[in-house]
Amino acid sequence: MFKPLELFIGLRYLRAKRRNHFISFISMSSVIGISLGIIVIITVLSVMNGFQSEIRDRMLQMTAHATLLELDGSLANWQGIAEELKGHEDIIAQAPFVEGQVMLVKGKQVTGVMLRGIDPTLEANVSSLEDFIVEGDINSLQDRQFNIFMGAELADYLSVSVGERITLITPEASVTPAGIMPKLKRLQVAGIYQVGMNQVDRNTAVAHIADAQRLFRMKDEVSGIRLKLNDLFQAPLLARSLNQSFEGKYWVTDWTRSNRNFFRAIKMEKTMMFIIMILIVAVAVFNVVSMLVMVVTDKQSDIAILRTMGFSPRSVMWVFIIQGSMIGLVGTVIGVLGGLVLASNLQVVVAGIESLLQIKFLDASVYYISDLPSKIIASDVLIVAGLSFCLTVIATLYPALRAAKTQPAAALRYE
Repeated sequence: MFKPLELFIGLRYLRAKRRNHFISFISMSSVIGISLGIIVIITVLSVMNGFQSEIRDRMLQMTAHATLLELDGSLANWQGIAEELKGHEDIIAQAPFVEGQVMLVKGKQVTGVMLRGIDPTLEANVSSLEDFIVEGDINSLQDRQFNIFMGAELADYLSVSVGERITLITPEASVTPAGIMPKLKRLQVAGIYQVGMNQVDRNTAVAHIADAQRLFRMKDEVSGIRLKLNDLFQAPLLARSLNQSFEGKYWVTDWTRSNRNFFRAIKMEKTMMFIIMILIVAVAVFNVVSMLVMVVTDKQSDIAILRTMGFSPRSVMWVFIIQGSMIGLVGTVIGVLGGLVLASNLQVVVAGIESLLQIKFLDASVYYISDLPSKIIASDVLIVAGLSFCLTVIATLYPALRAAKTQPAAALRYE
């Protein structure tokens, strides 16, 4: 599309000393602006990717890949269903559970939590609860012992520690001669777990499944069966297949559906953040336009001489396209390298800033996680780099066309 002479002249205009130092300043500003814009975009997208991945992993460590439920709210013949599911090649583990809302009381502190009853011998097959226990032993959850495990933030709120007793209030009430009385039960705190997610550490508690059945008056029924799959990303397909085979008798939901709004919000936020951040690069690209317009004006006589030597308008146009594209290429390369370095060492940088300013950017009581994860995805980096370079090339078209329309006689009239 262009000859080596056009490339040589375009590169020479970048290296040669200009009489107008302001043009050099604008050129350097364009490179810096493009680089900073790309660094910011790559860093922001990496943080959002890391945030999404971290939340997903922590959610799946405490929740099942898929959950089988009955439409009326309780599952009676769960042993038979469990035997039927054992033959499914995509299901590697399963565990029954009981779940319901309760209130915990300790002194003057009262809070509502989600109480989940589990079988400790089976729960390890579908979740990683045992890995997050900071105090206590999961084996202390025994039938009729009425022990309870709770999140670290919930324990802090209630000001309880392992070995202390708390009062549990269920939604059901008992009718007595004195009137309607809530059902109370004294439980002993047997352990504390810390997942690192405020939603779990503050709002959940775990008991033995048999004790939970007694508290919720469910007899031998359970709330559902938690399933662990070979491939968690195939959970939507498996749930759809099982729902078709059960023909509406049971309902299977997967982790993507139960957290659909959360991941959809993250995806939308990532898209909007990308659009906003790319405007930073667009501002730097406008600097390229203004810089090339000034270069074209400054090089009017050079362009006229080239035209008289046989340069075609297209060749002149390519000279300035190359010049502007090289600015975009240099800025893009510096920005990509800087973005990769910053995103890879983001936690170290943030920790240093927090230590210097004595502040905490991510409060665990507000956000799902308390640290700032970063995950670099190659496709995001390539899209950012490609789009930034393309914007720079497009920005060179107007100044290049203006240079190509230069008339040698008019440009050399006063030389």
